[in-house]
Amino acid sequence: MSVPGGGQRTSLHGFWSSRLAFILAVTGSAVGLGNIWKFPYMTGEYGGSAFVLVYLGAVLLVGLPIMMSEILIGRRGRRNPVTTMRLLGQEESGSSQWQWVGALGIMGGFLILSFYGVIAGWTVAYVFEAARGAFAGAGAAEIDARFSALEGSALRTGFWHTLFMLLTILIVARGVERGLEQAVRVMVPGLLVIMVVLLVYAAGTGAFGQAAEFMFRPDFSALDGTVILAALGQAFFSLSIGMACVMAYGAYLPQDASIGRTSLAVVAADTSIALLAGMVIFPIVFANGLDPADGIGLVFKTLPIAFGSMGGGVLIGMLFFLLLSFAALTSAISLMEPTVAWVMESRGVNRGVAATIVGVLIWLLGFATVFSFNLLQDFRFLRGTLFANIDFLTSNIMLPLGGLLVTLFAGWFMSSNSTSGELDPQAGTGYQLWRILVRWVTPAAVIIVFLNSIGLLDLA
Repeated sequence: MSVPGGGQRTSLHGFWSSRLAFILAVTGSAVGLGNIWKFPYMTGEYGGSAFVLVYLGAVLLVGLPIMMSEILIGRRGRRNPVTTMRLLGQEESGSSQWQWVGALGIMGGFLILSFYGVIAGWTVAYVFEAARGAFAGAGAAEIDARFSALEGSALRTGFWHTLFMLLTILIVARGVERGLEQAVRVMVPGLLVIMVVLLVYAAGTGAFGQAAEFMFRPDFSALDGTVILAALGQAFFSLSIGMACVMAYGAYLPQDASIGRTSLAVVAADTSIALLAGMVIFPIVFANGLDPADGIGLVFKTLPIAFGSMGGGVLIGMLFFLLLSFAALTSAISLMEPTVAWVMESRGVNRGVAATIVGVLIWLLGFATVFSFNLLQDFRFLRGTLFANIDFLTSNIMLPLGGLLVTLFAGWFMSSNSTSGELDPQAGTGYQLWRILVRWVTPAAVIIVFLNSIGLLDLA
């Protein structure tokens, strides 16, 4: 990769030791609460197989092209997302204003982690709740009261939020190879092992076939605008795109690694884990006569009822929430990394100092979410609580806008020489397909999701 003045840029923060390490890292980034918590309840709410069908298509036509774009931009720039977009903007279009696209992604990840850390803290708390048998024999009212007591206590929620953020800071502070890579090398395989154990258990519930039919038997009569938009939105957000994480990780990707094959591997792994999560959760739901459309309460209020009544429920429940905690932590470190890289490069501080500064600021902002469920639950404006407003701003505005701008930059402003130089120049048809998708199909889909999310378009 040549740059003005000759030579190649090199990462200031080190490299992934291998293509596999990068795949594990980006898969860990993408596989979070969105896959194991949100995907199953979205599938339940939107009719099962119809939602899954559209989701799979959207992952390939929307998610994959954006992910490839972020990786190639990150690797070509080899800097934090702000500096990368400024350097490439100057080289490709003569404007440094593209740096604000990188800044938008960094700020989006920063804000998301502030509330993500709170929800992730609940998953850690539930590991211990399950381990001590708190769900054994408990009915719906008791489970609901137990969760309400947790979220309603600023002290307890704040404690678990603090613990989760401390773990995230410690991992990021250790660097690319000693921190990020070592963490995902342990947690991503561990996540898969736990999921396989739970899948084996789910297969023996007697409702595995019912769950498979619910998720995979095509039901085109259920397809409507609401299902299509929900699936498009979930595909976009489940891959961690639009928040600078993938771009930051791409900066550490070795030059000889194929972006196309690597992105396909990540998307395949991420999608497989989301589908496996559904096949773990829905057999348990159906076997216990629960409602698959219970929404966001499916994990924290509905499944604990099943864990409390089943044989071996203490172990299964503990493993399930440990799985959620691993997934949340691998995503959290990717959300923090872009901001840490920017602080290191722009302020000239070492990684430990940068991770501490960024982590503490995110931790403090997280108390806006903590208090949204208790002390400030009656303080509402615009979209509702402080948490609701931060969630809407990031999920409905910042992420789709960031993903759209990245796609437009890669497809319309970067030259074909630049993009083909980063993607596999031997791919031929594959490269041309990516270019068509990234210039026309993907932007159109993201614009539809964006306009719907802010209320300017209603295709439901």
